[in-house]
Amino acid sequence: MHEPRDGRHAITETLPETPQEVTEKVLHNHLATGPLFRVAAVFCGVLLLLGVVGFILRVAGGFDDRTKWGYYGAIFFYILTTAQAAPIVSVAMRMAKNHWRRPLARAAELYAIVGVLNLLIFIPLLFVLPSAAGRRSLWLDGAARMNAGGSGWPPLAPHLWIALMLAGLVFLGLALLYTAALPDLATVRDHSTSKRHSMLRRLTLGWRGTPFQWRAHRAALGVLGGLYFMFYISTHSFIAIDYGVALVPGWKDSIFPAFQVLSSLQSALAITLVTMFFLRQTGGYKEFFYVDPFWALSKILLATTILWFYFWWASFFTFWYGRTQAEQNVLQLLMFGPYRPLFILAFLFSFLLPFLLLIWNAVRKSILGPTVAAALVLAGNFFDRLRVYVASFSVEDIRAHQLESVPAAHLPDGADILIILGALGGLVLFYLVGTRLVPVLSMWELKEYLTLRRIRPFLKTHVRVMAKPE
Repeated sequence: MHEPRDGRHAITETLPETPQEVTEKVLHNHLATGPLFRVAAVFCGVLLLLGVVGFILRVAGGFDDRTKWGYYGAIFFYILTTAQAAPIVSVAMRMAKNHWRRPLARAAELYAIVGVLNLLIFIPLLFVLPSAAGRRSLWLDGAARMNAGGSGWPPLAPHLWIALMLAGLVFLGLALLYTAALPDLATVRDHSTSKRHSMLRRLTLGWRGTPFQWRAHRAALGVLGGLYFMFYISTHSFIAIDYGVALVPGWKDSIFPAFQVLSSLQSALAITLVTMFFLRQTGGYKEFFYVDPFWALSKILLATTILWFYFWWASFFTFWYGRTQAEQNVLQLLMFGPYRPLFILAFLFSFLLPFLLLIWNAVRKSILGPTVAAALVLAGNFFDRLRVYVASFSVEDIRAHQLESVPAAHLPDGADILIILGALGGLVLFYLVGTRLVPVLSMWELKEYLTLRRIRPFLKTHVRVMAKPE
């Protein structure tokens, strides 16, 4: 792409020319429900019902055998590290004040709705997690040392506190989505029928777009975005340690929480890219999702892919060169023993294959190339979550000093397969429902962009000149 000096850039975008055209096209797609949408919603609804059947079968077996809940826990963490991480893409790009993120901002924020589903999935896992008494964890167990029946400290730890953290994360995500969508909901209100107008009038809280409302709106987005980012990192770290490291005796890895968060940021970029591709191809938003957002996100995806390898290597070589029996057993459990196929698949799909794709400029500067790399990353994240949490849940004596023997691989049964399909179907279904509630494109941000841009001739082409109001 030709990039002249003085902030001028060659035009690659295909956006509508005027704010009025943006409003008309987005509202047309938002208010209309096509046959493809209905087929997808019904299909995902059927998968969700099958998942409920699998969940009932799993609950019928009780909560005593933690091994049977390994795949259930893995799919919870998969949604946590993909869908619930996606709003961070919008938050980070908005803080960076770049312009190419404007078409994808709402597409990423809408995944906050999936957090409601994942919170419901998480509730049974509270009954699977053992007490903090007499075992390694992040929670103090002074009371447990005096009374074997005690729990961790603070009181009711870890169950109450990780549940509150996850609930807080879901609330912040919904608050962020609602705040970001408030001007667009007001636009839908002004173009809706009387019944829907009455409902939206209450939701939009009298929004009229006054200068004071815009200042308050911008401040609220900054606060909620920062809180969501910090809450996500802390919540993910605590839950990952409680359901991963703390369940495997001898697994002492201070890098693991950072590795989990880093891989979730990689997956957040990946799920946003895949969503953009489907909205472009099947959602009627082809002119909004041009090459620039794909190209820009692919660069960050390449960086996080390289960091995935760095964090994995930093964690791995400590165990490899330590060579104690406890460390060798941990490596056997997680990488080279019964779950070696999952580790190989995770390594290939999370690092090697997307890296080999994204190092090429021609692949990055396209729409299909970054999408394929993102799909590989999502597959790799899935295999990695199975590798970590199915293995962790399979350990029986979690209060031992070290892992004495490596348990055999736990293969999925019918209930596990139904649960995985149902959770994935529910993820897509909740997102589809969200697109009916809130416009999938941020109209106010796109219209703001059009007011900041001017097209000017330059040599034998035309370039985009951007104003900088802040």
